[in-house]
Amino acid sequence: MRLLLRPLLSILIVLFLFTSIPAQRQLYKSDAYSVYSDRVVQNGFTAMAKSRTELVSDYKSQFRKKTQRTIVMKFSLNGLDNERAPGQDHHFIFVPGIKRDTAFFTFGKPDTGIIYRTMEKRSKTVPKDPYLEEDKDLVIRLDMRGVLSDFKNKGYFQTYDSTRFPARDFKGVYVAGANEPLNWNFPALPERPDVKLKDPDHDGIYEVLIHFPREFSPEEKGNALKSWKLQKDISRFPQYESPDVLVDALYNKALEEMMQDVRSDGAFMAGAQWTGVWTRDISYSILLSLAIVNPDASKISLMAKVKNGIIIQDTGTGGAWPVSSDRMTWALAAWEVFKTTGDMTWLKTSYGIIKKSALADLQDVRDTSTGLFSGESSFLDWREQTYPGWMDPKDIYKSKNLGTNAVHYETYRILSEMAKLLGEDSDKYNQVAEGIKVGMNRYLWMDDKGYFAQYLYGRNYLSLSPKSEALGEALSVLFDCAGPSDRQSKIISSVPVTAFGVPCIYPEIPAIPPYHNNSVWPFVESFWAWASAKTGNEPSVLGAMASVYRPAALFLTNKENLVAQTGDYLGTEINSDRQLWSIAGNLALTFRVILGMRFTGDSLLFMPFIPKEYEGVRTLKNLRYRNAVLEVSVEGYGNNVASVRLDGKPYPKASIAASLSGPHRLEIIINNSMPEDGKVNMQEVAFSPEIPLVKYEGTTLSWNKTPEVSLYVVYKNGMEEFNTDKAEFEVKPVDPYMELQVKAFDRSGLESFLSAPVTITISPQGDIYTFQAEDSEAPDKSAGGQGDKYSGFTGTGYLVLDKSKNREVTFKVDVPKTGLYALDFRYANGNGPINTENKCAVRTLLLDGRSAGCIVMPQRGDNLWTDWGYTNSLSAELTQGSHILTLTFNDYDNNMNVDVNGALLDSMRLIILK
Repeated sequence: MRLLLRPLLSILIVLFLFTSIPAQRQLYKSDAYSVYSDRVVQNGFTAMAKSRTELVSDYKSQFRKKTQRTIVMKFSLNGLDNERAPGQDHHFIFVPGIKRDTAFFTFGKPDTGIIYRTMEKRSKTVPKDPYLEEDKDLVIRLDMRGVLSDFKNKGYFQTYDSTRFPARDFKGVYVAGANEPLNWNFPALPERPDVKLKDPDHDGIYEVLIHFPREFSPEEKGNALKSWKLQKDISRFPQYESPDVLVDALYNKALEEMMQDVRSDGAFMAGAQWTGVWTRDISYSILLSLAIVNPDASKISLMAKVKNGIIIQDTGTGGAWPVSSDRMTWALAAWEVFKTTGDMTWLKTSYGIIKKSALADLQDVRDTSTGLFSGESSFLDWREQTYPGWMDPKDIYKSKNLGTNAVHYETYRILSEMAKLLGEDSDKYNQVAEGIKVGMNRYLWMDDKGYFAQYLYGRNYLSLSPKSEALGEALSVLFDCAGPSDRQSKIISSVPVTAFGVPCIYPEIPAIPPYHNNSVWPFVESFWAWASAKTGNEPSVLGAMASVYRPAALFLTNKENLVAQTGDYLGTEINSDRQLWSIAGNLALTFRVILGMRFTGDSLLFMPFIPKEYEGVRTLKNLRYRNAVLEVSVEGYGNNVASVRLDGKPYPKASIAASLSGPHRLEIIINNSMPEDGKVNMQEVAFSPEIPLVKYEGTTLSWNKTPEVSLYVVYKNGMEEFNTDKAEFEVKPVDPYMELQVKAFDRSGLESFLSAPVTITISPQGDIYTFQAEDSEAPDKSAGGQGDKYSGFTGTGYLVLDKSKNREVTFKVDVPKTGLYALDFRYANGNGPINTENKCAVRTLLLDGRSAGCIVMPQRGDNLWTDWGYTNSLSAELTQGSHILTLTFNDYDNNMNVDVNGALLDSMRLIILK
């Protein structure tokens, strides 16, 4: 009998074990896709976690990419990015009707025109259609004679960054670029004979023929990953296990990709295609999770972004800082590293760096009238992607952005905390922080929408851009910028969210391809999830987590960005595998949301937020916090802790003191309850109307009218003046100076950006007074008599400004009448292109010996010294009579280049506003 029962018992046990395995639960479902505990399903495609260390995906992009008519390229010795500085690329524009063309460049030298050809003269008219109408062939010819001459005479060639490239190491010259079949993967160039230039006749002119298809599918080239299996040893990092095998696999993959992003010098690179260390990328990544996972690499990376004891603003518009001013993200990261490690040496070092950098920001970036800080949107630093086209770098400098101000607010809170720990005065930093918070809530909050505006923008008068700005909204919640207290919850439930996540901005800008515009960035989603958990909004947390897990699973890597309309990684202007802040954001969902880890100066707090769909037991082992090694388990769901045990004994709170050392186990039980009032403002991806094109003739302001627009609003001096459904407005000048702009509203209520300001003055000349630079008091006026070196100036010449020449330029003026004046300067700065580099010229304006503010002279073009424009304006009350205005260079005016800080100064202008 026992012999008969034994096999039957075995069968029953097997059946019991099989049926007791829970069905794979659904973590998130929408009309666009679903996330389960073991897979992601979207439009018939599936990504599956075969185990916690293996993923497979059958995703295939349906996108076919059109080729841009403008070909962007750069040359490379031996597969290194060593021809010109980052962002200083070569350009060639194909025109219709020519199937094969030729372009000629010189290695290391800038381009010299709009369309670059050598075979014959062509029209410089750029076609309206930005894409190729047919396949094209381009013969690229490169003058290498200067390089070869240096090889022969010196034995080396000195690259743009002063690196000596030895002649003996030269293996070849290659072309990289932005248009298929070119790409920016420099290390892979030596393996691609199709992009290697050759010199068969040994005349020093290398060439290669590149075929550019009209459109293509990158998937056809086999770029899409199909499977992943863990290869690296990740055991020294925190080990995570949960009931959801997909989440665990994505966590482990993120750890492996993080390891792949560590360079040979120990610093983190930005991603697979971007080997550099960038200030905001590394800082946001460290804040999200890398300070927890790898504080040593975090320290090395942060110190790579310090020069002369200040934080480097390495990217941005018009020559970086102070047009872009979000370098203080470094402070957020440095403080997080201290809180996780308790390293007092690091605290002292980073405090000195932050304090010195903040001093310059207080002088050159803070607007004392509003309490807000000026400068470009944090991380949204591709100007046409998030700003109206008429705004140039000086306009962007003058704008007041939400995310950038949230960063500055937190920076001064951090300085206060650091100062307390080091026994220094902290009140002064709190006062600055409080001023920012007051300014944000007074000038940027939109009560009718329930969230902050994108920024204030304009010329002499600023207006509100009512778009949402997702990163800034999330940071304002996390940093407690929003007040009263209910504003944080309003932000999370009110900001528009689309099918594949919260877009960077909403609504989108028409006719701008996806990158920051019409896009979802996973690292922003992670901040959104973190902020949503802070406000107790479960639906928002579920959606944000899914929007990170979905692409990481389907694409089998942590891509940088996705098209908001499709959720695809193809179709954005630039993208990369294993992007560092996407990796950090993926890990942050475990650390910051699920486990709710919060670090203070003296403790580690756990405030878990576990949606009901994620309920169960989850464990994090080998978590290193200062001198302790922790194993943390969390059981249940909800966002309130029911009980805690430390090393098996009841414990009063879910936290670890900084003084704890050695191995310990923390067990947290959640109370299985969740707030039920969370909402998500789901919207379709939408585009705002086109900006009206405005002109002023006689006494009439008129603009183009488009069918989808139902209303136009005329603004005078930043304020609404008149509403109309017509396309004109009769101007009645009442002020000595007016700036008029027009905004369009479509039938759904979406609004365009304001049009470019139209300046109107009562008198024909207006109350505008110009003072020539050559008539000022300056130490070196040599250019005043030799003004024909560069054309386009007014008067008889200009002054050369640099760090050693004309550090002070003084204008003695007689003001004809008392009033409010705008003061600005006409200048040229050809030290670099408009979109990159670090040579924005910076000066302080003194009015009768007292600082009136900062004057910025952003870069206007690479070696383009005949392109003259105006600086930002400063407003000042001037009484009738004599005044002394001095443009001066101070130590805090040092830009990020430090060595080059100069421009050509043509004149000063005073405009009476009222």
